[in-house]
Amino acid sequence: MLLPVINMKSSLIAALTALSIAAVPAAPALAWGEKEQGFVAGVATAVIIDEILKQNRRARAPQYVPAPVYVEPRPTHTTSIYRTPAAQAFSSYSSAERKAIQRNLRAWGYYRGGLDGSFGPGTYNAVLAYAADEGLSRNLSSTGSAYAVYDSLIY
Repeated sequence: MLLPVINMKSSLIAALTALSIAAVPAAPALAWGEKEQGFVAGVATAVIIDEILKQNRRARAPQYVPAPVYVEPRPTHTTSIYRTPAAQAFSSYSSAERKAIQRNLRAWGYYRGGLDGSFGPGTYNAVLAYAADEGLSRNLSSTGSAYAVYDSLIY
């Protein structure tokens, strides 16, 4: 709402300035002496410069900037148990072999879930515990070496 009023005021000042400048040459040469013409030109110049300075001050005035809002950072990456090398190696076995792995983990006290042949948190934790007890924890860092852990459970 304020911007149209400012623009209207600027337009009005510009129109009055143009009218006063246009009126100077129309006056009879004898009625307007050199001093009078200089006075009118000075007033017109002062009005124009004043308007330019006001616009410059408005442009440099500090603008409202909203306060920054803190956003809780999210973790950049999380490793799902289903994307681990242990899960990838487990998934490559047949259903009967996966059930045999779970059966042996249960028989040795590492696994308490059902023998469904699917890789979940229970199977993952049981495989980690078994590998730690057998000294094979480093073997779960790659898919190729995870096969050694599973093969030791099957055969």
